[in-house]
Amino acid sequence: MKKILFAIFLIFSFSIVVNQAAFCKGNEAGAGQTYEHKETLDIVALVDDAAELVSTKGEAAFSDFRVSGGKWRQGDKYIFVLDTRGNMIVHPDPAMEGKNVLDLKDVNGKPIIGGLIAAAMLPGKPEGWYHYEWPVPGGILPRWKSTYVRLVTAPNGKSYIVGSGIYNDRMERAFVVDMVRDAAAQVEKNGEAAFSLFHDRTGPFIAKDAYVFVIDPSGVDLVNPGFPNLEGRNILDVKDTRGKMLIREMLRVAETSGSGWVDYMWPKPGESVSTQKSAYVSKAKMGDKWVLVGSGVYLADAPKAAQAGGKMTASELTTLVREGAAVLEKQGEKAYPEFRRKGSEWFRDDTYFFVWTMDGTRVFHAADPALEGRNAGGVKDVLGRPYGKMFLEAASGPTGEGWVHYMYPEPGDIFPTWKSTFVKRVTFPSGKEYIIGSGIYNMQMDKAFIEDVVNRAAALVADQGKEAFSQLRDKTGPFVFMDTYVFVDTPDGTELVNPAQPSLEGKNLVDLRDLKGNAVVRDEIAAAMKDGSAWLDLYWWYKPGQNTPARKLTFVRKVQSGGETYIVGSGFYAE
Repeated sequence: MKKILFAIFLIFSFSIVVNQAAFCKGNEAGAGQTYEHKETLDIVALVDDAAELVSTKGEAAFSDFRVSGGKWRQGDKYIFVLDTRGNMIVHPDPAMEGKNVLDLKDVNGKPIIGGLIAAAMLPGKPEGWYHYEWPVPGGILPRWKSTYVRLVTAPNGKSYIVGSGIYNDRMERAFVVDMVRDAAAQVEKNGEAAFSLFHDRTGPFIAKDAYVFVIDPSGVDLVNPGFPNLEGRNILDVKDTRGKMLIREMLRVAETSGSGWVDYMWPKPGESVSTQKSAYVSKAKMGDKWVLVGSGVYLADAPKAAQAGGKMTASELTTLVREGAAVLEKQGEKAYPEFRRKGSEWFRDDTYFFVWTMDGTRVFHAADPALEGRNAGGVKDVLGRPYGKMFLEAASGPTGEGWVHYMYPEPGDIFPTWKSTFVKRVTFPSGKEYIIGSGIYNMQMDKAFIEDVVNRAAALVADQGKEAFSQLRDKTGPFVFMDTYVFVDTPDGTELVNPAQPSLEGKNLVDLRDLKGNAVVRDEIAAAMKDGSAWLDLYWWYKPGQNTPARKLTFVRKVQSGGETYIVGSGFYAE
């Protein structure tokens, strides 16, 4: 088995290193790279010092690295040493030291040791970064960890990989540059055959919220792991939220400068205002033509746009749909002309009504009458989320209404963004039931969304018990959207469902504490058991893409099913 794993590692490593010698000329990554944050610089200095010690003292340095509380091992910052075959020589976890750990993977199946070894064995560049998810020492919740490694030769000629990492939920510019340069090297060596590597979520080209994209000079999207539906489409005229022709700008920078940064404004999932996103792009030769290779990230402390006025809140849209339903109950189809009139209270900007039959046929669409008469019950968004089915299920449920979240392009655009739609079942004067709905693009995350998804999940668990868990885990279903998901715990604190971190399922989290020492799970269970349902405003954790504590609000509900008691909940980070 180890031989097979080592062969896999060699293939993985080779996929990164091919043709790097020619491409690394001028590459400033590694020891000569400029970093933005002190903790990153500190890790690089620590590893460089440790590598120097191994190069002079050899294996005698290993005992120094094992001293707890010393320079090399303090808290969650420590030096580890691997050999090039994946044997862990030095590590603070006794269960790992002295063993071959080449098959070690993170919570998403990403090969940790293979990636670390490959990052340190690029020809002409014996150091590098690798990113994966791993629990903090003494904890069970995984966080993104960025690890810096160096290949070093001891006096006796043996090669070792010395490294250390930081729990780092944000991306450094240097990390993005390295990723794009490595990807461009792949394209220059392997052409289109490299594209599959960029889609591999267990590979080195997808990390944190960053992924590699490829665009040809005419603007055709060749690779887009974030939105594969765009591949093959021309996106040359895509604009950011301020009207900037961002694809044209990226192509201009790549063609005139060879590489560089392009800033643009784009909303983060669950936020109604845009945040500056920065993309590093590079020109790469592919056969007899060139292509743009890039990656875009929200960097730390990126500026935000001012809050635009006039956009509806979740409460306001809910009220609008309910008022529209009341009109339909009295007037039926006679209400359609007024609903279709732009500038009316029912049709403002990109907020409008649609009406479906209970089997999914669009009978009314204020913005695009050409869609009327078509059955949309089977439509899916770019992520494979069957939002047509979700509309029908929400309106057919016990309350007859609910929220559905999916990705859909704004009018006149092809780039999908999150849309939140509220639907409601309504009975016309004829006695026939229909569905009325309306949605908002990039709506700010709201308590209404969380209560809605928890209440619907709780109803499903009450009806189906553990049989409902697979539906709650489905990342294309209604219970996982944006950065939000539904979890299920037992009253003793055992995590039964966690789509975001499935490695936690089956573990008892009752003693889990947040960054301020709050017994989060214990308090959630106590509140649900006492009051039936409750909001808790006491959870502090790292928001995705940030290293500073953020406040997370959580809604929980107690559920009874077949003699079993469950705690169903969900939460979001408050602005």
